[in-house]
Amino acid sequence: MPFDTALTDDVTLRELTKDDAVAIAHAYMRNREHLAPWDPARPEAFYTEEWHKERLWAQVLENSTGRALHTVLESDGEIVGCLNLTDIVRGAFENGHVGYWLDSRFTGRGLMTRAIEALVVHARDELGLHRLQAVTLPHNEASQAVLTRIGFERIGFAPSYLEIAGEWQDHVMFQLILHR
Repeated sequence: MPFDTALTDDVTLRELTKDDAVAIAHAYMRNREHLAPWDPARPEAFYTEEWHKERLWAQVLENSTGRALHTVLESDGEIVGCLNLTDIVRGAFENGHVGYWLDSRFTGRGLMTRAIEALVVHARDELGLHRLQAVTLPHNEASQAVLTRIGFERIGFAPSYLEIAGEWQDHVMFQLILHR
């Protein structure tokens, strides 16, 4: 059964579908400047409908195989954010990586906190994961506040961890143990 939950009266968190390519492209176009400091450098083609139409199927496939859970936040038919659980590893690890972004018009309302809380419950109760991890840039205090509010603990510092905004940047590492 696809993952789908209401966050507020007007915002829903739901599993990504193959029909979301155009709406995702529009969301990235609207938020290009807002996301630029937090995202990898993107080719110009990334901001087109064609790019997302050609590549969205890979994320939908990852969802269907259990290797990931790509979701979107939707309001009035418009995508206003993404919340992804990727790199799911089974066996002795039972771990996944959490990544997310929110439309600039929707920040500061607690939406991502509620979305991640719903994802945590799903990851624990439905997917049977033991641990979630997330990373943030050291100066991304808003993202760190979301994670700590939910119960993620800081577990380390990773120098030159990801190439963000065209530069290899340090990241703060967080984890949430789902089964104690």
